[in-house]
Amino acid sequence: MLAEGFGLSGIVSILFTGIVMKRYTFSNLSEDSQRFTAALFHLLSSLAETFVFIYMGFDIAMERQSWSHIGFIFFSVIFILVARAANVFSCAFLVNLVRPPQRQISRQYQQALWYSGLRGAMAFALALQSVHDLPDGHGQTILSATISIVVLTVLLIGGSTSTMLEALHVVGDGNEGRRPSSLEDQENYEGNNNAGNIELGSEEGTSTTSKFKLKLQEIQKNTPSLAALDRNYLTPFFTSQNGDSDDDEHGPSKSVLIDCASVFIYSFFLD
Repeated sequence: MLAEGFGLSGIVSILFTGIVMKRYTFSNLSEDSQRFTAALFHLLSSLAETFVFIYMGFDIAMERQSWSHIGFIFFSVIFILVARAANVFSCAFLVNLVRPPQRQISRQYQQALWYSGLRGAMAFALALQSVHDLPDGHGQTILSATISIVVLTVLLIGGSTSTMLEALHVVGDGNEGRRPSSLEDQENYEGNNNAGNIELGSEEGTSTTSKFKLKLQEIQKNTPSLAALDRNYLTPFFTSQNGDSDDDEHGPSKSVLIDCASVFIYSFFLD
């Protein structure tokens, strides 16, 4: 409600709230509450997804479309693919500059990230709103283009994603997990490799890329790790560390109080 009042995105606000609550508030719930909450939100997400696609199907048949700009639809698809490629490959390149060789994002994973990008509910909702916000039929043109892109990506790209992932060897028997299993292991792994990576970067030459990579690695080494910040400050502050013995000692009222207080605090401040 606060985001909507300031004219910001309420969808992004709710998304951020859910991410934070899953990370911290979920751990404050009792085991029974955790199982119930996980099952409840899984059911709600399935129902919401089903409703979105049913509503989209009805809207394709009932909403007034504008198919007089086929060129706009065609170039929209091309530009979306190009923009996503520029986003994925450039960001992966910057990430790989500061990662050790064992943890770099491979070319196959980058291609999978680019190919498996689907456009769906949020794009459709914004395009549907544009019908009322834009005059002279521009909203209908944007809605028709968006529906075409959604149908194309869902049917064509979504239907062939599993085949593409297997062809790129992203999934399957040959895909073994090479990354640390936890944030703490990842931090220790990066800490043990940072010094060696900086020395290796200084020996590779004096090219612009090597200098840029060396500078990023120095910044990464001197900057406190996000994993350390989460472990030392955020998790102890937002997460209750009470065990089963505390629940038995203080009775069930303490567990109920923690559940209610944590849900109220996060929903009030973060929303």
